[in-house]
Amino acid sequence: MRHPRSLAAAATVVALALSTLPARTADWPHWRGPARDGKSAETGLLETWPEGGPALAWKTAGLGTGFSSVAVVGDRLYTMGDFGDGQYAVALTKDGGVIAWKTRIGAAWNDEFLGPRGTPTVAEGRVYVLGTDGNLACLDAKAGGVLWQHSLPATLGGKVMQAGGQTDWKFSESPLVDGKRVIVTPGAKNAALVALDAATGKEIWRTALPDLGGKGVDGAGYSSAVVSNAAGVRQYIQLVGRGLIGVDAATGKLLWSYTRIANDVANIPTPLVDGDRVFASTAYGGGAALLEIRKDGEKLAAHERFFLEPDVLQNHHGGMILHGGHVYAGTGLNKGLPVAVDLAAGKLAWGPIRNAGKGSAAITFADGRLYLRYQSGLMVLVEATSAAYKELGSFQIPGVSKPSWSHPVVSGGKLYLREQDTLYCYDVAGT
Repeated sequence: MRHPRSLAAAATVVALALSTLPARTADWPHWRGPARDGKSAETGLLETWPEGGPALAWKTAGLGTGFSSVAVVGDRLYTMGDFGDGQYAVALTKDGGVIAWKTRIGAAWNDEFLGPRGTPTVAEGRVYVLGTDGNLACLDAKAGGVLWQHSLPATLGGKVMQAGGQTDWKFSESPLVDGKRVIVTPGAKNAALVALDAATGKEIWRTALPDLGGKGVDGAGYSSAVVSNAAGVRQYIQLVGRGLIGVDAATGKLLWSYTRIANDVANIPTPLVDGDRVFASTAYGGGAALLEIRKDGEKLAAHERFFLEPDVLQNHHGGMILHGGHVYAGTGLNKGLPVAVDLAAGKLAWGPIRNAGKGSAAITFADGRLYLRYQSGLMVLVEATSAAYKELGSFQIPGVSKPSWSHPVVSGGKLYLREQDTLYCYDVAGT
């Protein structure tokens, strides 16, 4: 196995590729942060948490129900929520969380899990949101007015993967903005991915999928696309119902696919990109895999470097962090047991660990530490080291009554935790 590429260099390339905003270290402009890898570039944060957790800076209510996380750009926060009369995009002030505007994007989804899952994407003064019914909207970031809209099912035949026609947790994607294009995943055979003009919504290209066969089922997954320049080709990597696919950024042509990682219930975690490599995991018996994307003649192909069986690693929906040649994640269906995977060796460096958290664990990285948020509402701070599991503090999020699934955000020395209708803002800046 070749020596890993420089992770710092790879992260820089991805961050530059995704950035369409003026440089602000405090901005968290879309799903999983500036480079869509779950990592904040901030330093000087609290190294440990006191008993009871960091100080609460403020809290606010009125966000509606849902599991959307928050985007942070300039002096605004953006999220989504269900209210009595519909599903809304919501903008708040960063200082105190006062609601600046609310814009209806579709019908509320009043199921047992309550509301939207996608996180808004903010770029060039516009906000892009995808509702659970597949309603894609581009809004004015300042005032919330609708600039354009699409219905992925109505206009593109979009559908989400369903196991035997039973499970349907609807669209959960966070749109990807790459320069002048916005990328979303309808999941149709002739429109697995689409690129739209970010300013007008006009279609640029769509991706047709052949019969990929193998594991999984047809349709969109519950993941969000990421940018890669693997093998020197700019491409979008996405986890769909049939597994991983790589799509040419310029044309929408399918470049490669890998189905072994798919399950037939819900393919969820956002893939990790590291140079020419891709790391992915799914639960429901899926497992995990490290791929290397290489040129085979005039084509690209995904070469499996190693595969981890689900009893070693299966990440449910909390996501994964790549740091220092290791992947940190929670493993197990509805368990979130912390593990560290050595990518060079293709095996666990430590874990799984049974801490006080219960249920799946959403994970974020900042200043050399992991922020783990458990379904039970427990927040745990862990040192991001391959040597051993080292806990640095914990606290309970107040008011948890539903699964506590929204991903943590670290921005501007603050830790933002969406808990259904309420947003908590904690001060995690060091002294």
